[in-house]
Amino acid sequence: MGLATGFLEIERKDRSYEKVESRLKNYREFVLPMPPAEVSRQGARCMDCGIPFCHNGCPVNNIIPEWNELVRRDRWKDALEVLHSTNNFPEFTGRICPAPCEASCTLNIDDNPVTIKSIECAIVDRGWEEGWIQPAVPAHKTGKRVAVVGSGPAGLSCAQQLARAGHSVTLFEKADRIGGLLRYGIPDFKMEKHLIDRRMRQMEAEGVEFRTGVEVGATLSIKSLLEGYDAVALTGGAELPRDLEVPGRELDGIHFAMDFLTQQNKRNAGDDESRAAPRGTLSAKGKHVIVIGGGDTGSDCVGTSNRHGAASVTQLEVMPQPPVRENKALTWPDWPLKLRTSSSHEEGAARDFAVLTKRAIGRNGRIEALECVRVEWVKGADGRMAMQEVAGSSFELKADLVLLAMGFLGPRRPGLVEQAGVALDPRGNVAANVTDYRTSVPKLFAAGDMRRGQSLVVWAIREGRQCARSIDESLMGSTTLPR
Repeated sequence: MGLATGFLEIERKDRSYEKVESRLKNYREFVLPMPPAEVSRQGARCMDCGIPFCHNGCPVNNIIPEWNELVRRDRWKDALEVLHSTNNFPEFTGRICPAPCEASCTLNIDDNPVTIKSIECAIVDRGWEEGWIQPAVPAHKTGKRVAVVGSGPAGLSCAQQLARAGHSVTLFEKADRIGGLLRYGIPDFKMEKHLIDRRMRQMEAEGVEFRTGVEVGATLSIKSLLEGYDAVALTGGAELPRDLEVPGRELDGIHFAMDFLTQQNKRNAGDDESRAAPRGTLSAKGKHVIVIGGGDTGSDCVGTSNRHGAASVTQLEVMPQPPVRENKALTWPDWPLKLRTSSSHEEGAARDFAVLTKRAIGRNGRIEALECVRVEWVKGADGRMAMQEVAGSSFELKADLVLLAMGFLGPRRPGLVEQAGVALDPRGNVAANVTDYRTSVPKLFAAGDMRRGQSLVVWAIREGRQCARSIDESLMGSTTLPR
């Protein structure tokens, strides 16, 4: 640790944004990077804690104090090596991870954590700019063949690790492009897709074969994979959305968030409208938009609707509004429950909490309004919080477009999961532990959201890496891949 008093002498500074009126005109990223000298100064704020809580706050256990210090000393290439030792795709997490590491930072006790996420992104972006990131081609091939099903962050990290161990890896994706929700669930204004394409080129040079437009469980049987490969990893994600079970749900104008977000990303990729919108165009232009669900997916719908030119955007959440500031004594270093305002919210949206949708109202088969009621959460006799409607609190909201962003219930059962015949856990996810990631079917492994349920990109990368290690060990008897 070179600057012991850095956290006292240097104020926290983070990346800034383009102005709202400018960024709403396009779908490009709008985060403005800090100059390298400022990134180095921010790295000097790291306290090099005796117990680095940020390590455990980060699901991939990034070695954060080490690369903070290396950046402070202007040793960027060494910092990149440390960063890549735990994370295959820091340019993804440096853009879309919510940064639980910063919540766990010791300096967050007084609300001024190290800008870990921004430093991470700066390291990897400079690595690409300087040409430091090259394919890691294995010296020897093992002769083993592995199939990875699903090309989200879990599948990508699993495939890359296995290829670097010398296995012949084929990555299957049912969509027309690689990336899973990174490609079609994350708006381009949060992460542009050329970042995925760049990693694909690296992985192809390392020996990964990509096969798009192949739906395992439909166009290709899981049986044929198990017969043709030495191991198969299921990394298909949690794609079953939670539905809105109210009268009027069948009205036109009520759509799942992913249908809305995917369509816009396809347009941005240059797909023609018939290809991008096979079931009709979803547009928020000039409409009163209601987003049901207060999480990141709902926020992405807000930002996309504003870029469409919506007349108004309202985001509803059934849970009560969380506090603006958490109680540090009760929550730190864990991820706190507090009010989070995203860049999309800042662009314009009304937010309402503790609201339950009761009925969709329409005319001529088209949505016109939502009937809602306010709720309160009270503790029952069993000690659990239960929702109760507030008497006389019913109200209506004008709605031309309703987007359902209420989370996901796990993997879709028809097709791959049913055909594989794997055991499921009580929540409907593919059952596999985090020691070896084996399912109930021999040679079949599972990782990512398909195994753990809806989660973060950083958890998917971690599970993909650990699953790859388990597969390598099962095929070779031992492994040098890190967990």
